[in-house]
Amino acid sequence: MKPVLLLALLAATAVSLQAVTPDGKKKLVLIAGKPSHPPGMHEFRAGTMLLEKCLKSVPNLVVDRHEMGWVTDEKTFDDADAVVIYADGGGKHPAVVDGHLETLRKLTAKGVGFGCMHYGVEVVAGQAGKEFQEWIGGYYENAYSCNPIWDASYTSLPEHPITSGVQPFTTKDEWYIHMRFRPAFGHGVASAEDGAAKFVPILVAPPSDATRDGPYVAPKGPYPHIQAEKGSPETMMWSIERADGGRGFGFTGGHFHANWGNDNVRKAVLNALLWVTKVDVPEKGVESTVTPEELTQNMDPKAAPKPKNAGMETPRVFQRVAQR
Repeated sequence: MKPVLLLALLAATAVSLQAVTPDGKKKLVLIAGKPSHPPGMHEFRAGTMLLEKCLKSVPNLVVDRHEMGWVTDEKTFDDADAVVIYADGGGKHPAVVDGHLETLRKLTAKGVGFGCMHYGVEVVAGQAGKEFQEWIGGYYENAYSCNPIWDASYTSLPEHPITSGVQPFTTKDEWYIHMRFRPAFGHGVASAEDGAAKFVPILVAPPSDATRDGPYVAPKGPYPHIQAEKGSPETMMWSIERADGGRGFGFTGGHFHANWGNDNVRKAVLNALLWVTKVDVPEKGVESTVTPEELTQNMDPKAAPKPKNAGMETPRVFQRVAQR
């Protein structure tokens, strides 16, 4: 091969690994899932709209937001630097249906960042468990992980771009615990390496004994292996720098829409969105405000089902669905 042609091919490859928009900005593709759960829970559309609004002032960043679980045209991935999904997961996770897993496989192989939030960190092990361990470091595995609603107190934060400007905080959320991390990352509560991959836990807190005893949202538990770790810390948000050059993160909070009004929750996630896209995080993190009025806007048109027997206790099955 002629030297000039070889150099041209190498240059083209370098461009494909470091995608930018035509105006030279980095691009985040932010995907909101389909409506689910009663009002105020899993408000993926309203939540991503708030995050998009808070990122508008960030220079060198384009946010391409989509709804209903996937992008309207996959050509938008051509110049994407990161893809983040905030949606329901499990067997019908947007990442695994309709050939999307292969699309994401090609993107991450190029070094495109990937992140998932709340239920979006859960996949079926046989469908995409290995892929999620590779792309974001770990995932929620049914019956191994669990999903209690509890007050997590983050009293100590690591030095990382995602924690820039974030102060210790406490919030009540459906904070998932006991993720299925890569074996090399252990329980995920300490920084670790797996070859060229580097893992850093971001939000770590010890659940109370009562939290480990349950009930969990679904199934209600308790699980003996969760109870056996009483007193141990758990990781609810984490980051990974992958061997392919891309970045990934997981965030298990985000069940209750009202928590986007918490400055520290919001800042940690906004910082993560920049970091996974390889946009420099400001020294004090992404500054933003969300008013109580804004928290009521753009909610999905859904209503909680009414119990069949008025005046009687809400059936347990509804309670579980409402929370999950």
